Amino acid sequence: MADVHQLSQSAFDRLKAEHDDLCTRGRIDIARKIEAARELGDLSENGDYHAAKEEQGKMAGRIMHLAAIIENAEIVADGEGGGDVVRAGSIVSVLYEGDAEPERFLVGSIEEKRDDVMVVSPGSPMGLALLGAAISDAVEYDSPGGTIKVEIVAID
Repeated sequence: MADVHQLSQSAFDRLKAEHDDLCTRGRIDIARKIEAARELGDLSENGDYHAAKEEQGKMAGRIMHLAAIIENAEIVADGEGGGDVVRAGSIVSVLYEGDAEPERFLVGSIEEKRDDVMVVSPGSPMGLALLGAAISDAVEYDSPGGTIKVEIVAID
């Protein structure tokens, strides 16, 4: 069974638009680049052709990735973030043991990435520890460097 991707409606709409654009305009543009490069002659030493084929492969991978996310998306309503406990879509401020300043994380898909907060997947060790926790709760999770303890100081 595929992983469920919890997304806000705006992130879902943005990913769907990107997928649709790549499947239409993107494929047409790449086909034109490949055709123009073929017209230059010998393909074995044609850098333009090889670059266009590599770009085509990367675009095909992105299309497949987006299709999987869209197919397995679960829309998290704006009202579901914040509140009394951490849920997918919440922005959480945590204080690491021994630190003076809290750090902010969005618990959700990497596709929700924004400049003002770091993203932590709900399925990661930290994300699993945070889900369901409330303000002033201390949670622990395992990391490659050992067990890490954080206190939840705010939920937006």
